[in-house]
Amino acid sequence: MTSFPCRALLALKFLLAAASAQAQSPALPPKENFHLFLLVGQSNMAGRGEIGPDDTVPHPRVLMLNQAGQWVPAVDPLHFDKPKMVGVGLGRTFAAVVAAARPGVTIGLIPCAVGGSPIDSWRPGEFYQPTQSRPWDDAIRRAKLALGAGTLKGILWHQGESDSNRELAPGYEAKLHNLVARFRTDLGAPAVPFLAGQLGVFPDSPWNEFKRQVDAAHRSLPGKVPHTAFVPADGLGHKGDKTHFSAEAYREFGRRYAAAYLKLAGTP
Repeated sequence: MTSFPCRALLALKFLLAAASAQAQSPALPPKENFHLFLLVGQSNMAGRGEIGPDDTVPHPRVLMLNQAGQWVPAVDPLHFDKPKMVGVGLGRTFAAVVAAARPGVTIGLIPCAVGGSPIDSWRPGEFYQPTQSRPWDDAIRRAKLALGAGTLKGILWHQGESDSNRELAPGYEAKLHNLVARFRTDLGAPAVPFLAGQLGVFPDSPWNEFKRQVDAAHRSLPGKVPHTAFVPADGLGHKGDKTHFSAEAYREFGRRYAAAYLKLAGTP
């Protein structure tokens, strides 16, 4: 027969396990109050900043769809494209600012960025060898899974470094416009806000003509495609590699994305 202390200890273990499971599987709000945002692009959307203690503290109204397709508290790193490299990105700060402006809703982030991916890899059926993944197909699959619980409210895009070359830059704008249209069609959201972030503007890493071409495509997007916004990156520093933003720069970038989204989306 099991002694009382043993039974009590066993019960305590079950209670702790249940509490842990509840923490990892939070109750979801009604679908109309669960606002979803798709995070897509390459490494500067995935995030490569150094993680600090505050980055792992959950926000009560910010969740993320993890790699297994489960809703869990959103803590950095959000992404899983390159596990040894992922870190702080702009997503959590963006979500926290939007949550503060929308007191009655919960924010759900859908991380789908893939480091190094050129825009051509963001097409149906395309296989991206460096990460052994299909960026477009995976993003659409995860987004549709998330849509079973919430409502898509925005698409955040940061990409273009891999296209800033002689071969790819001239065709970038047409591909970007096509990508926006495909996201909206495939996800049944013809007017969902689409936000394109500017590539890093680092004084110690001058742009070439091809990066300027890609930047022009991002910058001109709001004048050519409805319900889109351009998010500037001027003044944001890199983490020392002249490619990826620093952790603090990612947080500021998240605030800028949030401001652009709230202006584009208007009142709730």
